[in-house]
Amino acid sequence: MYKHFLKRIIDIVLSFIGILVLIMPMLIIAIIIKLDSKGPVFFMQKRVGIHKTYFKIIKFRSMRIDAPHDAPTHQLEGAKSYITKVGAFLRKTSLDEIPQVFNIFVGQMSIIGPRPALWNQDDLVAERDKYGANDVLPGLTGLAQINGRDELEISSKVKFDGEYVSRMSFWFDIKCFFGTIKAIIKHDGVVEGGTGEMRKEDEKEKVGVQK
Repeated sequence: MYKHFLKRIIDIVLSFIGILVLIMPMLIIAIIIKLDSKGPVFFMQKRVGIHKTYFKIIKFRSMRIDAPHDAPTHQLEGAKSYITKVGAFLRKTSLDEIPQVFNIFVGQMSIIGPRPALWNQDDLVAERDKYGANDVLPGLTGLAQINGRDELEISSKVKFDGEYVSRMSFWFDIKCFFGTIKAIIKHDGVVEGGTGEMRKEDEKEKVGVQK
């Protein structure tokens, strides 16, 4: 009942309210982006949706227009050099994700769910198949985002995605929602140009102990 009906109703209602409430802040952010650097206000990118269909995700542009378009940030050499001054703030506070309320309203995304993979992240999509994570709407935020985000390796992120699918419920979505707010306030897991940082730190600690 919740997964197939109520979740979508909640998404429609909350995203509509979000659009009304956030329209002025979005306008202000758009003006600041235009004043800060050349290029469009919004960044649109091909992502993998439910049942491995494709859609265009909408974000506020946080990188220079010469940044590679379809490469994950953690795979970019010198990723930080592509990020604009305003973009660094938007990404740190997750404000660049706000326009996805439109993706949610039209049914391409949900408020809570696995973050949508890039169209060319075949390894991530294949791993998600094992857990059924490609058969739910991708989310604005999800369980992986409150348990490490950029600090997690892909294999760990996918396991969290699978756990979310198996535990999906109204109360679990509430838990993920408020967990996201806490993570944003604390800036947990935001590592520009990197992924799997938790494992790297563990390896450093092991090396230190061995020495």
